[in-house]
Amino acid sequence: MQFSQLKRRELIMLLGGAAAWPLTARAQQGERVRRIGVLMASAESDQEGQAYAAAFREEFQKLGWAEGRNIRIYYRWAATDLEAMRRFAIELVALHPDGILSANTPTTAALLQQTRTIPIIFATVGDPTGSGFVESFSRPGGNVTGFTTLEGSLGGKWLELLKEIAPRLSRAAFLFSPGTSPFEHFLNSFKAAAGSLRMEAIAAPVNDRAELETVLATLAREPNTGLVVMPGPFPLAHRAAIISLAAGYHLPAVYPYRFFSNLGGLLSYGNDINDNYRRAAGYVDRILKGEKPADLPLQAPTKYELVINLKTEKTLDLDVPPMMLARADEVIE
Repeated sequence: MQFSQLKRRELIMLLGGAAAWPLTARAQQGERVRRIGVLMASAESDQEGQAYAAAFREEFQKLGWAEGRNIRIYYRWAATDLEAMRRFAIELVALHPDGILSANTPTTAALLQQTRTIPIIFATVGDPTGSGFVESFSRPGGNVTGFTTLEGSLGGKWLELLKEIAPRLSRAAFLFSPGTSPFEHFLNSFKAAAGSLRMEAIAAPVNDRAELETVLATLAREPNTGLVVMPGPFPLAHRAAIISLAAGYHLPAVYPYRFFSNLGGLLSYGNDINDNYRRAAGYVDRILKGEKPADLPLQAPTKYELVINLKTEKTLDLDVPPMMLARADEVIE
């Protein structure tokens, strides 16, 4: 009797569990799959660009979003090609995604030409108000918000660091790509700092690899010349060439991000871009949960990193001041 009662209870539990399986399966099958577009300003083969996408994806997964289960992510890799950005922006908007992650200023501009309703979260825009993307930092006001990368005052800060590490410099060039970056945002503070340091300030626009080599060769003809490399898609895509040419022409140079120093650049000062993409994942998550870009304030970088490459310092016959070494977040030997 006890045996049969036990078996009856096990049978009821088994049947109850079996009945629950279809319900669970149906719940999983019925879960809404959200769609996110991602427009990157680097080539798909670019190591740094892939690292940014991975930082976003990993943080997004921590927030409960799993590709194939409740989210589908559509990537487009435009490199520095403005026409490709426009074409990919059209493609992503046509997918009617729940939101779009935008890499920087030109990708955001391309997306806003196609939609004023789909939420857009940018990861690294230098001057979002000056670019006309938002009304203000605290109240963006439209369908776009996100994270800034480097403040305009850093144009002067970079020159001050360059002069500190290479005090003999009497002139410095500001290298930028006019077609893909809001260069005035940094150029004005660069010129102001040059005046206070009694240095000649040179604007050095470049649009392609051939022009890059010509500009640096011309700069190197004058002694005591340094180089400040502005952030943007072009310097990112051609970082190896810029570092190699600066070394070949014996031009002390300061760069906006750590990975330039890792590749052999003398000095870098800027924020962690990977952190911007991680934080952008949080904003995309909030959009998917019902919040609006207009109500999400813009976020500035929380930490800047100073990195010095002592190998390059030696090849340039420089002596890094002890106080600068003490301030450095990393010293590459």
